[in-house]
Amino acid sequence: MKEMFLDVREAQKDAGLIVMRFLLKSIKRSIMHRHASPQTSSLGRRLRVRSGASLIGYFWMLGYTSVVLGALFSTVFFPEMLSMLRSQRSTMQPYMLSQPGDHGIQPRTDELSLKQEFRSLRLSQLPSTDVESVEFKKLWKPPPNRGFHPCVEPSESYSGPGISRGYLLVQSNGGLNQMRAGICDMVAVARILNATLVVPELDKRSFWQDSSNFSDIFDADHFIAALRGDVHVVKSLPQEYLLAPKAAKQFQSWSNVKYYVDAIAPVWRDYKVIRASKSDSRLANNDLPADIQKLRCRVHYDALRFSRAIDEFGKKLVERLRTNGPYIALHLRYEKDMLAFSGCTHGLTHKEADELTTIRHTTAHWKVKDINSTDQRVKGYCPLTPKEVGIFLKALGYPETTPIYIAAGEIYGGDERMKSLLSRFPNVLRKETVATPEELAPFVNHSSQLAALDYIVSVESNVFVPSYSGNMARAVEGHRRYLGHRKTITPDRKELVALFDKLDRGELTEGPELAETIANIHKRRQGAPRKRKGPITGTKGRDRFRTEEAFYTNPLPDCLCSETDPINIKPKNFNTDRQLLSHDPQWRDGHNSWQRH
Repeated sequence: MKEMFLDVREAQKDAGLIVMRFLLKSIKRSIMHRHASPQTSSLGRRLRVRSGASLIGYFWMLGYTSVVLGALFSTVFFPEMLSMLRSQRSTMQPYMLSQPGDHGIQPRTDELSLKQEFRSLRLSQLPSTDVESVEFKKLWKPPPNRGFHPCVEPSESYSGPGISRGYLLVQSNGGLNQMRAGICDMVAVARILNATLVVPELDKRSFWQDSSNFSDIFDADHFIAALRGDVHVVKSLPQEYLLAPKAAKQFQSWSNVKYYVDAIAPVWRDYKVIRASKSDSRLANNDLPADIQKLRCRVHYDALRFSRAIDEFGKKLVERLRTNGPYIALHLRYEKDMLAFSGCTHGLTHKEADELTTIRHTTAHWKVKDINSTDQRVKGYCPLTPKEVGIFLKALGYPETTPIYIAAGEIYGGDERMKSLLSRFPNVLRKETVATPEELAPFVNHSSQLAALDYIVSVESNVFVPSYSGNMARAVEGHRRYLGHRKTITPDRKELVALFDKLDRGELTEGPELAETIANIHKRRQGAPRKRKGPITGTKGRDRFRTEEAFYTNPLPDCLCSETDPINIKPKNFNTDRQLLSHDPQWRDGHNSWQRH
């Protein structure tokens, strides 16, 4: 077929040459007639009489030739020129993925302005005719968001805070994201109780031993100002109440409005100050008034903004990563505390397993001490290992040049355990490779502040992949849903472990068959809109609450609405400015801006 097409083109070119030769002969003959000498024969004079007719024929032939040449140009020469231009364009790479080893400390330049807006990957700019670009889009394109947008404005009947009953002191507990969720819930509890919330205290006694105060991680002034129409908030307890008797309470987990009204509100009759000893999971995920649910979202995605130092440096890290094109943020929760807490020791040495067991038994507030590691793994309760993550991402089709940012602390086993991931994906990045030691100095030895930086980089990544469904993974997933359902690939660990065990036994090999199986398992696990999951069927009593999907993992339907989607059809009625988070008002660009950490 190709040879036939070339023959036709050659015939077209030959026809064009014949026409051009005929045209030149006609022009030459006309010129000779016009310049004949006076001694010409009578026959020549008669021919001159006919020169007018020849001239008309000449112009007719010129017009005909112009049409033929135009046709030749449009069918032969123009397609060849267009083909050359397309060929040149296809060799240009709009987003150059860096080669192994290219990453390191990025040079500091004056162009790295904090007022620059981040530009997300523009998939529409890629050449659609290139097969590789089609695969590129498949790997990085977010799922359809079906028109869902934040709708967190209170109802018309919602009023400002009334006269306060008293003060609520909150002792947050856990890591950064566990504390963040707890603080948001305590704001809602203060609203239910009509209490004045004192800016919460952060956990300084947890596994991470972080001495950071609230204002070191969050913007306290913005927190108070943003909640002015919802709850009374003060930075500290007034002087006259410092020595007043305080009621110490540990609120019941996953409680509803009735519990707080019936069991906690009466305490204000005898005390002016209540101290809540824990903040995590103290409010139900579901079946709360709509205004309370929307308030939780306004706190989580608006009021509880990170401090200026964390916010600005987090943006800086994101911008440096984006200069190399799209990147994956991998929450590789393969850290000592998680392995010790979960009892997961697959692939570890006896010495390492004993160390983790000792940590679990000596950590007083971890209730479960004896854990069967094999059972945990088979049920999908263990974080994926670095090797398993590498197999997983490769099976999904990501090329080895893909930049992968590790959003985690120190990986248990260090470089030796990371070898199997690095052998598949050499472009593995961390904060330490994207920033200078001087830039990181203010945040080191403060695990919650470092976790906040990882949170920003994860929310703003092109693809987020958590190796375990911990507090950070759930918070980032929910935030990405809130910002337009950005691509979040959640590994089905139970299914994957069964496949990985077959690999270990030699029943499977890494290749097309495994890749197809893993891709099919995860087609519907990429962050598309869906309603928050309820309790697992068959669970009873308070165990139902433990099996529900956490509120901050998926704010749909309470805080996301669509004019067309049947999941949650509501009119679009929200203030865009309240959805955008940044100390810099110019740093706003819809879906691409950093919003509400």
